[in-house]
Amino acid sequence: MAPAARVFDEVDAPEDNPYGPYLTLDRQHWASLAASRPDNLDDATLERLRGIDDPTDAAEVREVYLPLTDLLSLYIERTGALFADSHQFLGLSGSRTPFVIGVAGSVAVGKSTTSRMLKELLGRLPGKPRVDLVTTDGFLHPNRELAELGLLERKGYPESYDRRKLVQFVMDVKSGMPRVTAPVYSHLVYDIVPDQAITVSQPDILIIEGLNVLQPARRRADGTTGLAVSDFFDFSVYVDAAHADVRNWYVKRFLTLRETAFQNPASYFVRYGRMREEEASEEAIDIWNRINGPNLELNIRPTRARATAILRKGPDHQVSWVRIRKV
Repeated sequence: MAPAARVFDEVDAPEDNPYGPYLTLDRQHWASLAASRPDNLDDATLERLRGIDDPTDAAEVREVYLPLTDLLSLYIERTGALFADSHQFLGLSGSRTPFVIGVAGSVAVGKSTTSRMLKELLGRLPGKPRVDLVTTDGFLHPNRELAELGLLERKGYPESYDRRKLVQFVMDVKSGMPRVTAPVYSHLVYDIVPDQAITVSQPDILIIEGLNVLQPARRRADGTTGLAVSDFFDFSVYVDAAHADVRNWYVKRFLTLRETAFQNPASYFVRYGRMREEEASEEAIDIWNRINGPNLELNIRPTRARATAILRKGPDHQVSWVRIRKV
């Protein structure tokens, strides 16, 4: 029998409201929910899935990601049954459309690792479903357009994305179109790559990862609202951490990139690779304070309560508790 959920103090997490929408479980309780099956992610696979300076290890896979994969498996199964029953009731035919998962969170919080981990583990479920992962970076406006709009310094803010194109992409995938393409973004050149595209061909599961994927639809001038990409999610995950911790991880990652990717002459950020460590650290803090920090507090964190699951990390980058939306 699983242990009782521990009551958190106000510093860790607010005590659950019995009438509130979420149930909060500490890591020990959450880990106990995983089905008794081996996780066979070897060291090489973990190394491939981890982001820069991300310490995710076998214990994190076993205690955090396996229970989440098992929960997702239940959602996928039940959603499939609802699809079949509703189509039978309505007298419709056609194959089931993809199950869509959104993964949101700040820069440097580890959402890319979470997305890749889920892609790997979901693809190992019975039946070996085909899982595709697409990031919203490809739907950023090109740098030229951002500069014309005065948004180059606000890259990553909701208005820096071609939201109409992103919504259309997810809508087309969700509706079962045979082939749907998405633009390609290069972190090396910090821009959209012309004449390149990612093709998604009717996956069983699609993971959409991005800073602002849980943003609600915008209100139009006439007071009406359109669609948001989150309207097509069957499940969503928000990767969370204290602001100070995420800032520290961002600075650490920036310094690592200074010694690696920023050394590439083709890198948009090659100028940072020439900086002394102290100077680079000051630059990273300035970028965080001007751009990434405000984006987190103004746009990203306010969408946290729209997620199905919240993974809360501590200062050590390890998930300490999980919050699940009640059904």
